[in-house]
Amino acid sequence: MNLIKHKISASIVIYNTPEYQLSRLLKCIELSKIINHTYLIDNSPNPSNLDLYKLPWVTYIASKSNAGYGAGHNHALRIAIEKFDFHFVLNPDIYFESEAIISMITRMCQDASIGQLMPKVIYPDGSLQYLCKLIPTPFDLFLRRFLPAPLKVLAQQKADTFELRFTEYKYEMNVPYLSGCFMLFRNSCLKEVGLFDERFFMYPEDVDISRRMHVKYKTIFFPGALIVHDHAKESFKSKKMLWIHVVNMCRYFNKWGWFFDAERKAINEKTLKTLEILNK
Repeated sequence: MNLIKHKISASIVIYNTPEYQLSRLLKCIELSKIINHTYLIDNSPNPSNLDLYKLPWVTYIASKSNAGYGAGHNHALRIAIEKFDFHFVLNPDIYFESEAIISMITRMCQDASIGQLMPKVIYPDGSLQYLCKLIPTPFDLFLRRFLPAPLKVLAQQKADTFELRFTEYKYEMNVPYLSGCFMLFRNSCLKEVGLFDERFFMYPEDVDISRRMHVKYKTIFFPGALIVHDHAKESFKSKKMLWIHVVNMCRYFNKWGWFFDAERKAINEKTLKTLEILNK
């Protein structure tokens, strides 16, 4: 399959990102040789090493104000969506081999009904990150974090279902919520579904866009490609980030519904039924 005919872009949003992380990711992109252009959106108060951004295939954009993760990527997507066929949304704390990028684009080209794709994601120590999920309820995303100890076991059981752990992530799955740490979009589908909702400063923007895409197209977990995510789970470490997480999740549920969300119920039930059959 000739991948050269496809035009491919990527965007990275940074905020006081360690230089070694960004340098490592840019090197991965360069070595892949099939990502034609990368948009680097800098939400930091002050840019660091400007020489690092002076690459012929990188457009550096210094944000006038930090409007958030989704808004940063939208800055790039509004340009890229008219010029390129596929677009990667990348966290700066990831890295990968060139074969992963090639495998993902190849899979997208095989099935025009795939609007969004996420690879298998692991920690640096090789352990799996459970990033394929159902559409969340308020309990799934933050209420369980505040439960008393006697109820933690029940909460974990529900979390295991929410993260689809029973599948062991062994096969390709069409799931309604894919993590925003590494997203591959078909731009023609994004034009129809819409970009990131900028009401969300950080965290639920990936839930929202995956859900909207899933209603119209396949949102695929693809274990045929592997990337490494050096994830820090900031909301578990910082009270400020926890507050940002909670506030933005409230905005998400205000948009879609808190405890009464018929679409969520129907999608989750269909997803579980399909995956339970595949898992037998």
